[in-house]
Amino acid sequence: MSDSSASIRFKNGIAMPNRFMLAPLTNTQSHDDGTLSDDEYRWLTMRAEGGFGLTMTCASHVQFVGKGFPGQLGIYADAHIEGHTRLASTIKANNSLALIQLHHAGMRSPEDEIGQQPVSASDIQKHNARGLTLSEVEQLRDDFIAAAVRAKACGYDGAEVHGAHGYILTQFISAEINQRQDRYGGSLRNRARLLLEIVDGIRSTCGNDFLLGVRLSPERFGMQLSEVKALCEILINEHDIDFLDLSLWDVFKQAHDETQQHKSLLAHFLDIDYKDVKLTVAGKINSGKDVHALLNQGVDFVTIGRAAILHHDFPKRVIANPDFEPIALPVTEAHLSNEGLSAKFIKYMRGWDGFVAEAN
Repeated sequence: MSDSSASIRFKNGIAMPNRFMLAPLTNTQSHDDGTLSDDEYRWLTMRAEGGFGLTMTCASHVQFVGKGFPGQLGIYADAHIEGHTRLASTIKANNSLALIQLHHAGMRSPEDEIGQQPVSASDIQKHNARGLTLSEVEQLRDDFIAAAVRAKACGYDGAEVHGAHGYILTQFISAEINQRQDRYGGSLRNRARLLLEIVDGIRSTCGNDFLLGVRLSPERFGMQLSEVKALCEILINEHDIDFLDLSLWDVFKQAHDETQQHKSLLAHFLDIDYKDVKLTVAGKINSGKDVHALLNQGVDFVTIGRAAILHHDFPKRVIANPDFEPIALPVTEAHLSNEGLSAKFIKYMRGWDGFVAEAN
């Protein structure tokens, strides 16, 4: 059985003390201006204390117009530096790598949060989104890179570029959404150009000692499994990243594409030669048995969401007991409060069917 407590060394020499990464989880706990709240600080630092070898922030938007949800943590202005510096310092003091997820919601930005029409790769009537001009695309690229530079100055060990879940980089990569006629539209390489330029720009400005990952999801929002696999290979072979984070929704499921169901969705990605790039996956990894099943298949480390909400010390529990099972759902508000969730986060979790018990 693979040892979940074993450390990993990334190609740049940085070591991750075990095989557990905290998923970048929406939690709606910070301030409207994007500055860090004490509630979000407590939630994240408790996970570092709980044994996560890598603690990642929620999606942190790189432009104000890219805000995706109320109470989102921002990284688009120098006003955010103080909170991030405090957060990164405490995470690292608990022997956990501190990473920020860089994000822009694009067409998924709520108009009542940003006070203007959302933007996307192209005009999207369903979301009342307008396509970015070429100069705006270039500015978006530069703002992702500037956010990474800001994050490094705050003391983060690295950053993950959010190219998944239908947010703006997905909107560019998706042939269904992206109808551009310029160099950011058309072929897969053109549609992925924005992501690839961001990755290259972060590496060149932040250096080799800054961990750099990319999150992709292979389904929904017009994403094609074959294209996402090809994009993974482009990133591995032609661009200097340290890890790929694949959000599969369910790591044990079959591919949605009926022509690709001869093996599991995960197996499609395990076929790739990752060379010196590490692989992590996310999606319903809920128990110690799930963790070890994935590590035994060749995944380098696991990304934990729901189980990390239920138990801030999920890694310590699984390392101590490989058969650890989390508390059964639904759970009480008191349990979640004890695990570091504020009232805002608990309210958000009520949107997850069957997660929070009804109050008596």
